[in-house]
Amino acid sequence: MSTQVDYYELLECERTADATTLKSSYRKLAMKYHPDKNAGCKNSESKFKAVSEAYEVLRDPQKRAAYDRYGHAAFANGGGGGGAQDFGGFSDIFESVFGEFMGGARGGGGRQQQRRGADLRYDMEISLEEAYHGKSTEVTIDVSAQCDTCDGSGARPGTRAKTCQQCNGHGKVRAQQGFFVVERACPVCQGTGEMIADPCPDCRGDGRVDKTKTLSVNVPPGVDEGTRIRLASEGEAGPRGAPAGDLYIFLHVKRHAIFEREGTTLFARAPLSFTTASLGGSIAIPGLDGETHDIKIPAGIQSGKQLRQRGAGMPVLQGRGHGDLVIQVDVETPTKLSLRQKELLEMFRETETGDECPASQGFFAKLKGVFAGE
Repeated sequence: MSTQVDYYELLECERTADATTLKSSYRKLAMKYHPDKNAGCKNSESKFKAVSEAYEVLRDPQKRAAYDRYGHAAFANGGGGGGAQDFGGFSDIFESVFGEFMGGARGGGGRQQQRRGADLRYDMEISLEEAYHGKSTEVTIDVSAQCDTCDGSGARPGTRAKTCQQCNGHGKVRAQQGFFVVERACPVCQGTGEMIADPCPDCRGDGRVDKTKTLSVNVPPGVDEGTRIRLASEGEAGPRGAPAGDLYIFLHVKRHAIFEREGTTLFARAPLSFTTASLGGSIAIPGLDGETHDIKIPAGIQSGKQLRQRGAGMPVLQGRGHGDLVIQVDVETPTKLSLRQKELLEMFRETETGDECPASQGFFAKLKGVFAGE
């Protein structure tokens, strides 16, 4: 196809088309005419070259401005346009546009990014009191750390790594797979672009050695079951000086003898004598904050009733204030009575009218009505 055909016509775009429109149109046409999809068709190959040539000019703002002003004459006599490029050049343009569909195949030609070290996990058990107040502690872990002898390079001190001959230092190798060009990490250097000719005697070229480390951990007030604390760069070191991973401390809160927790709310069950439940009063509950909380008991309280003490619960993690303390009352019926207590209760029963316990009175009245056919 003649290079004198208007580039905008070749790309089926208006002259006012923006860069996104030009790129989209080129993708569609390049996919349509690519030789791998039209094996042996000279016409398709010619069209593919033509649309690639057009896009190579129009994607560059300076070349496009020159073309808009002077047309094809702007690139006559080696003026920097298309026309004289070979098929490999057009393939490069194609790959630059379709790179995201091929896993970033070109990637700027640099070596593969260094492999970061692995993250590590450490499980720590704490008490509910420690979760309330927070704590500072230390943990000891066994980890692959940077080799001090070679400073993580993997090479014997006084020597240096050499460029990998397989990938010429790029860290990647390319392979044609049908319609696509695929890049993979170099199997010889594992993507580093370098080879260790004289490895460090301590780490044997890996840049890492096994060490035992003791680390300080700050547990903030208000943590809960499963809270995760991140210690940046305290995980395994990356190979040959690559960045280290992170260490994650996972917290597990031990079951408490009295309190149960739901978010920032603390729950406790308190048995209550039937006399206090009847007459009212107060009970003293020691809190996790070290204070004693007096819970007022209203007269006539029933089992299962919950009483709330504002601000006596768990602290808000990384915030202000506290949750609440909720006490659930369980009225206890006495099982061991002295003779005098029994006499007093008999005297009380003789004075009962039924109004003292309206729920019981209502139930038996309803029961009587059912069986009486009312």
